[in-house]
Amino acid sequence: MNSKIEKELDALVTANVITPSVQEDIQQYFARDKAPQPNKLFAIFGVLGSLLTGLGIILILAHNWDDFTKATKTIWAFVPLVVGQLFAAYTLIKKRNNAWKETAAVFLFFAIGASISLVSQIYNIPGEMSSFLLTWIILAAPLVYLLKSHAAALLHILFATIYACNLGYFNDDSPYLYVLLQLWLAPYYWMQLKSSPRANVTSIFNWFVPLSVLISLGAFVQGNSIIGFVMYICLFGLFYNIGKLPFFNHQKMRKNGYLILGSLGTVITLLIASFRFIWTEADYLMSNGFYIQNTNDLIITIVLGAAALSVLGYLLKRKQLRPFNLFQYAFIIFASIYAFGPMGGGVSMILTNLLVLALGIFAVEIGARKKLFSILNYGLLIITALIACRFFDTDISFVIRGLLFVAIGAGFFGANYFMYKKASRDIISETKNNHKIENND
Repeated sequence: MNSKIEKELDALVTANVITPSVQEDIQQYFARDKAPQPNKLFAIFGVLGSLLTGLGIILILAHNWDDFTKATKTIWAFVPLVVGQLFAAYTLIKKRNNAWKETAAVFLFFAIGASISLVSQIYNIPGEMSSFLLTWIILAAPLVYLLKSHAAALLHILFATIYACNLGYFNDDSPYLYVLLQLWLAPYYWMQLKSSPRANVTSIFNWFVPLSVLISLGAFVQGNSIIGFVMYICLFGLFYNIGKLPFFNHQKMRKNGYLILGSLGTVITLLIASFRFIWTEADYLMSNGFYIQNTNDLIITIVLGAAALSVLGYLLKRKQLRPFNLFQYAFIIFASIYAFGPMGGGVSMILTNLLVLALGIFAVEIGARKKLFSILNYGLLIITALIACRFFDTDISFVIRGLLFVAIGAGFFGANYFMYKKASRDIISETKNNHKIENND
């Protein structure tokens, strides 16, 4: 237990606030709660050990590779795969614990990739990087369910993302199979959410999955029209509303990757769209008949928008949209603003700026209502960022700019100070009420 907590407990016993037996119960609780978990540590070190062992073997073989015959090279190419399969079979037959399964899954995952690459190198088999990655991912995909391995699932997400980026960003092709690869993992992720929603590994999935989708979305984009802003704002709206589902909303903020990415992504996208040149370019594209340059982009935008609306409708059905949260509706508002684009970019730019300002004010209001300094300062940062962005496309003197930043700084200090004083008064009031109740008892 933390020494500071022990000192506080001793002080409470001395002041007759709690009895020694209660102190002992508290100490036992913390000792049990903070007890080391050897299985998790063994799993972590097992995974690292398998990675280091594999790298060591590769280095040894690489040093003597040119001296081997083709037959010897072929044998060595399949050795990691055979060893990995035997390791996995032994783990399953003997019903070893999760640490063994994680280690076996990681070793076999990389053994598959090593064998494919070595055979291709030995026999000079040509092929694209994307084809190699896809073959590797498909062959390793059953490990997720066969060994019930979290590490294999995370590696599946990581390499599926690499595959999508390689195919979409470097080969100018849409990686539609990425969607199937992610759907393959969906049942495993769902079972993890149902069985262990608050586990640390689940929170890692809650970050890996949306980050993978966010990074890979650009691989599907083929045009460069302003509809890309609507596409991403719909994605972030989907993330934010998913983060408000019961599975995620009752978790700590740092474990809710959907909510954080949805909020940050919405604000950043809107800040970019608040610049004048964005809408000026949109007017130019519209006047030349290129307002929507690619049907593929339009379809993706519609799908993402429909998905975000579906999640919002589900929350409405479950009566979980109260109190009102502007961030949940921001994607709808911006899509409506986009519809006004052909009527004049100036109007759309002004409406976008007002939307960003409203989000900042709303975040400040949430922070003040919930007494959360982090959300309060987040709202103030949104307003600050909006004002800073306007310095780049408006003709304002440096004196006025300086005064504005002074005002913003004073606003930061004032908001935090008054909120701190309010929280202190609430704590004092609550303490007095508790004392009155104890005295009446």
